[in-house]
Amino acid sequence: MTPQAYFRGQFVPLAEANISIMTHAFNYGTGCFEGIRGYWNDEQETLYLFRMREHFQRLLTSGRILGLTCPLSVEELCEITIELVRRNGYREDCYIRPLLYKGSNVVGVRMHNLEDHFSMFATSFGKYIEAPDGCRCCTSSYRRIDDNAIPARAKVTGGYINSALAKTEAQLNGFDEAIMLTNEGHVCEGSGENIFLVSNNTLLTPSSSENILVGITRGSVIQIARDELGIPTIERPIDRSELYAADECFMTGTAAEITPVIEVDRRPIGTGSIGALTRQLQGLFFDVVHGRNRKYQEWCTPVSSPVAIDR
Repeated sequence: MTPQAYFRGQFVPLAEANISIMTHAFNYGTGCFEGIRGYWNDEQETLYLFRMREHFQRLLTSGRILGLTCPLSVEELCEITIELVRRNGYREDCYIRPLLYKGSNVVGVRMHNLEDHFSMFATSFGKYIEAPDGCRCCTSSYRRIDDNAIPARAKVTGGYINSALAKTEAQLNGFDEAIMLTNEGHVCEGSGENIFLVSNNTLLTPSSSENILVGITRGSVIQIARDELGIPTIERPIDRSELYAADECFMTGTAAEITPVIEVDRRPIGTGSIGALTRQLQGLFFDVVHGRNRKYQEWCTPVSSPVAIDR
Protein backbone atom coordinates (compact mmCIF):
# COMPACT_ATOMS: atom_id res chain seq x y z
CA MET A 1 0.00 0.00 0.00
CA THR A 2 1.32 3.44 -0.92
CA PRO A 3 0.28 6.16 1.58
CA GLN A 4 -1.57 8.99 -0.15
CA ALA A 5 -1.79 12.75 0.49
CA TYR A 6 -3.77 15.61 -1.03
CA PHE A 7 -1.30 18.11 -2.47
CA ARG A 8 -1.70 20.97 -4.98
CA GLY A 9 -5.20 19.94 -5.93
CA GLN A 10 -4.72 16.21 -6.40
CA PHE A 11 -4.05 12.93 -4.62
CA VAL A 12 -0.40 11.94 -4.78
CA PRO A 13 1.86 9.45 -2.97
CA LEU A 14 2.73 10.93 0.42
CA ALA A 15 6.45 10.69 -0.38
CA GLU A 16 5.89 13.08 -3.30
CA ALA A 17 3.95 15.71 -1.35
CA ASN A 18 6.97 17.92 -0.75
CA ILE A 19 7.44 21.67 -0.45
CA SER A 20 10.47 23.78 -1.38
CA ILE A 21 12.95 24.84 1.26
CA MET A 22 12.01 28.40 0.22
CA THR A 23 8.32 27.98 1.04
CA HIS A 24 7.17 31.05 2.96
CA ALA A 25 5.32 29.05 5.64
CA PHE A 26 8.37 26.89 6.27
CA ASN A 27 10.51 29.98 6.87
CA TYR A 28 8.06 32.17 8.77
CA GLY A 29 5.30 29.95 10.19
CA THR A 30 2.66 31.67 8.03
CA GLY A 31 0.00 29.02 8.05
CA CYS A 32 -2.74 27.35 10.05
CA PHE A 33 -3.85 23.77 10.46
CA GLU A 34 -6.33 21.37 11.98
CA GLY A 35 -6.26 17.87 13.43
CA ILE A 36 -9.14 15.46 12.83
CA ARG A 37 -9.35 12.04 14.45
CA GLY A 38 -10.75 8.95 12.84
CA TYR A 39 -11.94 6.13 15.13
CA TRP A 40 -12.15 2.56 13.86
CA ASN A 41 -15.16 0.53 15.03
CA ASP A 42 -14.18 -3.09 14.50
CA GLU A 43 -17.69 -4.47 15.06
CA GLN A 44 -19.23 -2.19 12.43
CA GLU A 45 -16.23 -2.33 10.06
CA THR A 46 -16.48 1.45 9.91
CA LEU A 47 -14.16 4.36 10.53
CA TYR A 48 -15.78 7.42 12.12
CA LEU A 49 -14.36 10.90 11.53
CA PHE A 50 -15.16 13.00 14.59
CA ARG A 51 -16.68 16.44 14.00
CA MET A 52 -14.95 16.83 10.65
CA ARG A 53 -17.18 19.68 9.50
CA GLU A 54 -16.53 21.72 12.65
CA HIS A 55 -12.79 21.29 12.22
CA PHE A 56 -12.90 22.61 8.67
CA GLN A 57 -15.11 25.51 9.71
CA ARG A 58 -12.47 26.41 12.28
CA LEU A 59 -9.70 26.04 9.68
CA LEU A 60 -11.42 28.58 7.45
CA THR A 61 -11.92 30.89 10.44
CA SER A 62 -8.21 30.61 11.26
CA GLY A 63 -7.51 31.47 7.64
CA ARG A 64 -9.67 34.60 7.79
CA ILE A 65 -7.89 35.75 10.94
CA LEU A 66 -4.50 35.35 9.23
CA GLY A 67 -5.50 36.58 5.80
CA LEU A 68 -5.38 33.15 4.15
CA THR A 69 -7.96 32.08 1.57
CA CYS A 70 -8.84 28.43 1.05
CA PRO A 71 -9.82 27.50 -2.53
CA LEU A 72 -12.24 24.84 -1.23
CA SER A 73 -15.56 24.96 0.63
CA VAL A 74 -16.27 23.02 3.83
CA GLU A 75 -18.28 20.51 1.79
CA GLU A 76 -15.44 20.00 -0.67
CA LEU A 77 -12.92 19.63 2.14
CA CYS A 78 -15.09 16.95 3.76
CA GLU A 79 -15.40 15.04 0.48
CA ILE A 80 -11.63 15.15 -0.10
CA THR A 81 -11.00 13.92 3.46
CA ILE A 82 -13.32 10.93 3.08
CA GLU A 83 -11.58 10.00 -0.17
CA LEU A 84 -8.13 10.43 1.39
CA VAL A 85 -9.06 8.08 4.24
CA ARG A 86 -10.44 5.51 1.80
CA ARG A 87 -7.34 5.69 -0.36
CA ASN A 88 -5.16 5.01 2.69
CA GLY A 89 -7.28 2.02 3.68
CA TYR A 90 -7.32 2.70 7.42
CA ARG A 91 -8.74 -0.07 9.58
CA GLU A 92 -7.41 1.49 12.76
CA ASP A 93 -7.55 4.87 14.48
CA CYS A 94 -6.04 7.62 12.38
CA TYR A 95 -5.32 11.33 12.38
CA ILE A 96 -5.85 13.77 9.50
CA ARG A 97 -3.82 16.98 9.23
CA PRO A 98 -5.14 19.70 6.86
CA LEU A 99 -2.84 22.68 6.30
CA LEU A 100 -3.60 26.10 4.83
CA TYR A 101 -0.44 28.12 4.30
CA LYS A 102 1.51 30.72 2.35
CA GLY A 103 3.14 28.62 -0.35
CA SER A 104 5.10 31.23 -2.30
CA ASN A 105 8.87 30.78 -2.59
CA VAL A 106 9.59 34.30 -1.39
CA VAL A 107 11.92 35.76 1.22
CA GLY A 108 10.36 38.54 3.31
CA VAL A 109 8.11 38.83 6.35
CA ARG A 110 4.50 39.63 5.42
CA MET A 111 1.10 38.04 4.90
CA HIS A 112 -0.03 39.85 1.73
CA ASN A 113 0.75 39.32 -1.96
CA LEU A 114 1.58 35.64 -1.46
CA GLU A 115 0.03 32.41 -2.79
CA ASP A 116 -2.29 30.47 -0.49
CA HIS A 117 -1.90 26.68 -0.67
CA PHE A 118 -3.86 23.80 0.86
CA SER A 119 -2.52 20.32 1.59
CA MET A 120 -3.59 17.37 3.72
CA PHE A 121 -2.12 14.09 4.92
CA ALA A 122 -3.21 11.29 7.25
CA THR A 123 -1.39 8.92 9.56
CA SER A 124 -2.11 6.12 12.02
CA PHE A 125 -2.52 7.50 15.51
CA GLY A 126 -2.87 6.11 19.02
CA LYS A 127 -2.63 7.78 22.41
CA TYR A 128 -1.13 11.27 22.38
CA ILE A 129 -0.23 11.30 26.08
CA GLU A 130 0.95 7.92 27.34
CA ALA A 131 -0.19 8.14 30.96
CA PRO A 132 -2.67 5.30 31.63
CA ASP A 133 -2.77 6.00 35.37
CA GLY A 134 -3.22 9.75 34.89
CA CYS A 135 -1.16 12.67 33.68
CA ARG A 136 1.34 14.54 35.86
CA CYS A 137 1.63 18.22 34.98
CA CYS A 138 3.59 21.30 35.94
CA THR A 139 2.79 24.95 35.48
CA SER A 140 5.14 26.21 32.80
CA SER A 141 7.52 29.13 33.04
CA TYR A 142 6.46 29.95 29.47
CA ARG A 143 3.33 32.10 29.37
CA ARG A 144 0.67 31.47 26.78
CA ILE A 145 0.88 33.78 23.77
CA ASP A 146 -1.52 36.73 23.92
CA ASP A 147 -4.21 37.21 21.27
CA ASN A 148 -2.70 40.58 20.41
CA ALA A 149 0.68 38.93 19.75
CA ILE A 150 -0.33 35.80 17.81
CA PRO A 151 -4.08 35.16 17.42
CA ALA A 152 -4.91 32.56 20.08
CA ARG A 153 -8.21 31.62 18.43
CA ALA A 154 -6.44 30.44 15.30
CA LYS A 155 -4.33 27.28 15.03
CA VAL A 156 -1.28 29.15 13.74
CA THR A 157 1.66 26.94 12.73
CA GLY A 158 4.28 29.42 13.92
CA GLY A 159 2.53 29.92 17.27
CA TYR A 160 3.19 26.35 18.31
CA ILE A 161 6.80 27.14 19.21
CA ASN A 162 5.19 28.50 22.39
CA SER A 163 3.66 25.08 23.05
CA ALA A 164 6.80 23.18 22.05
CA LEU A 165 8.95 25.11 24.53
CA ALA A 166 6.47 24.48 27.34
CA LYS A 167 6.11 20.77 26.53
CA THR A 168 9.86 20.19 26.38
CA GLU A 169 10.42 22.06 29.63
CA ALA A 170 7.81 19.88 31.33
CA GLN A 171 9.10 16.57 30.02
CA LEU A 172 12.75 17.34 30.69
CA ASN A 173 11.73 18.07 34.28
CA GLY A 174 9.97 14.70 34.64
CA PHE A 175 6.36 15.68 33.93
CA ASP A 176 3.98 14.43 31.24
CA GLU A 177 2.54 17.79 30.22
CA ALA A 178 2.67 21.54 30.87
CA ILE A 179 -0.09 23.86 32.01
CA MET A 180 0.39 27.37 30.68
CA LEU A 181 -0.73 30.58 32.36
CA THR A 182 -1.78 33.85 30.78
CA ASN A 183 0.30 36.99 31.23
CA GLU A 184 -2.11 37.88 34.07
CA GLY A 185 -1.29 34.58 35.80
CA HIS A 186 -4.59 32.82 35.11
CA VAL A 187 -4.79 29.17 34.05
CA CYS A 188 -4.97 29.00 30.26
CA GLU A 189 -4.42 25.57 28.70
CA GLY A 190 -1.92 22.78 28.17
CA SER A 191 0.64 22.74 25.38
CA GLY A 192 -2.04 21.37 23.07
CA GLU A 193 -5.12 20.82 25.23
CA ASN A 194 -7.91 22.67 26.99
CA ILE A 195 -8.21 22.13 30.73
CA PHE A 196 -11.15 21.41 33.05
CA LEU A 197 -11.43 21.31 36.82
CA VAL A 198 -14.14 19.50 38.77
CA SER A 199 -15.29 21.35 41.88
CA ASN A 200 -18.50 20.66 43.83
CA ASN A 201 -19.88 18.54 40.96
CA THR A 202 -19.41 21.40 38.49
CA LEU A 203 -16.96 21.73 35.62
CA LEU A 204 -14.77 24.83 35.56
CA THR A 205 -12.81 25.84 32.48
CA PRO A 206 -11.05 29.00 31.32
CA SER A 207 -13.26 31.26 29.21
CA SER A 208 -12.56 32.11 25.58
CA SER A 209 -11.19 35.51 26.67
CA GLU A 210 -8.25 33.77 28.42
CA ASN A 211 -6.24 33.27 25.20
CA ILE A 212 -7.37 29.67 24.78
CA LEU A 213 -7.96 27.90 21.52
CA VAL A 214 -11.69 27.20 21.73
CA GLY A 215 -11.47 23.46 21.35
CA ILE A 216 -13.96 21.30 19.48
CA THR A 217 -13.45 18.44 21.95
CA ARG A 218 -13.85 21.02 24.74
CA GLY A 219 -17.27 21.99 23.40
CA SER A 220 -18.24 18.35 22.94
CA VAL A 221 -17.39 17.54 26.58
CA ILE A 222 -19.37 20.53 27.84
CA GLN A 223 -22.43 19.33 25.90
CA ILE A 224 -22.06 15.68 26.91
CA ALA A 225 -21.63 16.59 30.58
CA ARG A 226 -24.75 18.76 30.48
CA ASP A 227 -27.01 16.51 28.42
CA GLU A 228 -26.00 13.09 29.74
CA LEU A 229 -25.05 13.80 33.36
CA GLY A 230 -26.74 17.10 34.19
CA ILE A 231 -23.32 18.56 35.05
CA PRO A 232 -23.02 22.31 34.38
CA THR A 233 -19.87 24.05 33.13
CA ILE A 234 -18.76 27.49 34.29
CA GLU A 235 -16.39 29.36 31.99
CA ARG A 236 -14.38 31.95 33.90
CA PRO A 237 -10.83 33.02 34.84
CA ILE A 238 -9.15 30.35 37.00
CA ASP A 239 -6.29 31.02 39.40
CA ARG A 240 -3.29 28.69 39.63
CA SER A 241 -4.08 27.66 43.22
CA GLU A 242 -7.51 26.43 42.09
CA LEU A 243 -5.70 23.62 40.28
CA TYR A 244 -4.35 22.35 43.59
CA ALA A 245 -7.73 22.62 45.33
CA ALA A 246 -9.79 20.90 42.62
CA ASP A 247 -11.62 17.62 43.21
CA GLU A 248 -10.59 16.39 39.75
CA CYS A 249 -8.80 17.71 36.69
CA PHE A 250 -8.61 16.63 33.07
CA MET A 251 -7.46 17.90 29.68
CA THR A 252 -9.29 17.71 26.37
CA GLY A 253 -8.24 17.92 22.74
CA THR A 254 -8.46 16.12 19.42
CA ALA A 255 -5.13 14.42 20.07
CA ALA A 256 -5.44 14.21 23.87
CA GLU A 257 -9.14 13.17 23.84
CA ILE A 258 -10.00 13.23 27.59
CA THR A 259 -6.76 12.90 29.56
CA PRO A 260 -7.07 12.70 33.37
CA VAL A 261 -4.68 14.87 35.40
CA ILE A 262 -3.76 13.41 38.80
CA GLU A 263 -0.95 15.74 39.84
CA VAL A 264 0.03 19.39 39.30
CA ASP A 265 3.36 20.80 40.50
CA ARG A 266 3.90 17.58 42.51
CA ARG A 267 0.63 18.14 44.38
CA PRO A 268 -2.00 15.36 44.09
CA ILE A 269 -5.34 16.42 42.61
CA GLY A 270 -8.20 15.14 44.76
CA THR A 271 -7.32 11.60 45.81
CA GLY A 272 -4.30 11.54 43.50
CA SER A 273 -5.99 9.08 41.15
CA ILE A 274 -8.36 9.34 38.19
CA GLY A 275 -11.64 10.88 39.37
CA ALA A 276 -15.05 9.24 39.04
CA LEU A 277 -16.58 12.00 36.91
CA THR A 278 -13.55 12.03 34.62
CA ARG A 279 -13.87 8.27 34.08
CA GLN A 280 -17.59 8.64 33.41
CA LEU A 281 -16.99 11.36 30.82
CA GLN A 282 -14.26 9.27 29.18
CA GLY A 283 -16.65 6.34 28.78
CA LEU A 284 -19.39 8.52 27.29
CA PHE A 285 -16.94 10.27 24.98
CA PHE A 286 -15.47 7.06 23.57
CA ASP A 287 -18.94 5.65 22.93
CA VAL A 288 -19.75 8.81 20.96
CA VAL A 289 -16.59 8.93 18.83
CA HIS A 290 -16.79 5.23 17.95
CA GLY A 291 -20.34 5.67 16.67
CA ARG A 292 -21.97 3.70 19.48
CA ASN A 293 -24.27 6.51 20.66
CA ARG A 294 -26.83 7.36 17.98
CA LYS A 295 -27.84 10.53 19.83
CA TYR A 296 -24.61 12.13 18.60
CA GLN A 297 -24.42 10.49 15.19
CA GLU A 298 -24.31 13.88 13.44
CA TRP A 299 -20.86 14.38 15.01
CA CYS A 300 -19.47 11.23 13.38
CA THR A 301 -18.95 10.84 9.63
CA PRO A 302 -18.79 7.14 8.71
CA VAL A 303 -16.28 5.85 6.18
CA SER A 304 -17.40 2.26 5.59
CA SER A 305 -14.95 -0.48 4.64
CA PRO A 306 -12.03 1.71 3.57
CA VAL A 307 -10.26 0.25 0.54
CA ALA A 308 -6.59 0.92 -0.03
CA ILE A 309 -5.60 2.15 -3.49
CA ASP A 310 -2.06 1.33 -4.54
CA ARG A 311 -0.87 3.66 -7.24
